[in-house]
Amino acid sequence: MSLQFGLQLYSVRDELTKDFEGTLAKVSAIGFKNVELFFHDANNIGGTVGGLNPVELKQAFDKYGLKGVSAHIDLGFLTEENAEKIVAYAKEVGFDSVAIAIAFYASKQEVLDMCTQLNKAGQYFKQHGLQLYYHNHFEEFQLFDGQYAMDLIVEHTEPELVKFEFDTYWAMRGGIDPIAYLEKLGDRCDLLHQKDLPASAQPVNLFELIGNDARIDMELMIKLHRVEYFTEAGQGVMNIPAIVEAFSKKPEARYLFIEQDWTNRNQLDSVQISYDYISQLIQPN
Repeated sequence: MSLQFGLQLYSVRDELTKDFEGTLAKVSAIGFKNVELFFHDANNIGGTVGGLNPVELKQAFDKYGLKGVSAHIDLGFLTEENAEKIVAYAKEVGFDSVAIAIAFYASKQEVLDMCTQLNKAGQYFKQHGLQLYYHNHFEEFQLFDGQYAMDLIVEHTEPELVKFEFDTYWAMRGGIDPIAYLEKLGDRCDLLHQKDLPASAQPVNLFELIGNDARIDMELMIKLHRVEYFTEAGQGVMNIPAIVEAFSKKPEARYLFIEQDWTNRNQLDSVQISYDYISQLIQPN
């Protein structure tokens, strides 16, 4: 499969809340064809899709020439009951990938316990036509007993059950060379998230700011999600052309998604800038 371009809809979440279908129309008008959903609350599966049921959502996507190809889910979807919900939703909408959006852990054992959970859920999803992915932030590059949490996840999850949606920005914020780690992930990574890092965001490595032994949880993550730490693709210091080239060379590469966590701009203007930049680097089918 040749590399295709897409948008993680979280990037335009405020606009979706104001006018869900109108925002889909504008996303399509920018040029996006593939979108990644985000279900962050297993108890409110329709909350981020304008309250639409899956049939209605598929109709809205079709209306605007969009294809839902993947979805972010939280760890709450790894229970059997909630996994059934997302499988049923996926079958109607048509996406075949689900990615754990974020996770936190305070010890090596907590990482290993999560790996057990991921393997079990990955098996269930696999049996029902979905591929489970793990999406990183920077905390995956904290060391536990001399190993990165990310390395532990790679080592202790089954390759056919758990793949990786690699976020290059967050890897860089964890002190990691994104291209080197992308190569390390090999064929287990066929989804990519891209945004950019402003030159003013110093230090680049967040562990230099919080310390290597910090207890990283959602409260700390929220504090580190400062709008001035993010910019649109091509507006910062990341070597995005080299990242896109490296990812494009992977025969298994499927989708590169723009994911803009925060912006000082209108969210639709923001993703327009990133689309214009990255669409010059890859040719979506």
